[in-house]
Amino acid sequence: MDKTLYSLILVAVMAIVTYIIRVTPFVFFRKKIKSRFIKSFLYYVPYAVLIAMTFPTVFSVTGNAITSIVGTVVAIVSALNKKTMMVVVALLAVIAVLLSEGILYII
Repeated sequence: MDKTLYSLILVAVMAIVTYIIRVTPFVFFRKKIKSRFIKSFLYYVPYAVLIAMTFPTVFSVTGNAITSIVGTVVAIVSALNKKTMMVVVALLAVIAVLLSEGILYII
């Protein structure tokens, strides 16, 4: 099969799957949702999915479990101290990982 045709088929399949996933809630929930429980559940689903997708890779991204744990702990502590997420938390986590890598390299 030609690579271009194969690529187009893959893009079409991905588009269809994405469309189905986005349209399904509109098909099943035609009325306004009044249940506080369901509203609360649907509010937190994106956060739970994001955590479930990213958290396992946090411990394998640096190739060393100790530096990954140091970076994760620094990120969590700085986030709990109400630091801005994208700038301060990420920067502090990266600095902590680099410092711990340097300390482990010296040892």
